Amino acid sequence: MNQLRRLWQHEEGQDIAEYAVMLAVILVIVVGTIRLIGSNANNVFSNVASAIQ
Repeated sequence: MNQLRRLWQHEEGQDIAEYAVMLAVILVIVVGTIRLIGSNANNVFSNVASAIQ
């Protein structure tokens, strides 16, 4: 029980959890941005290809 209490109060594990949450948020933002830009870029390239033909 004493060891469990020490693990619960140990702060290094909290730092790792905070970094994991921050990384997940950044990843969601990056993936969302890439999907948005990718969709718009695809439309632009399709319009250019149609204009050339």
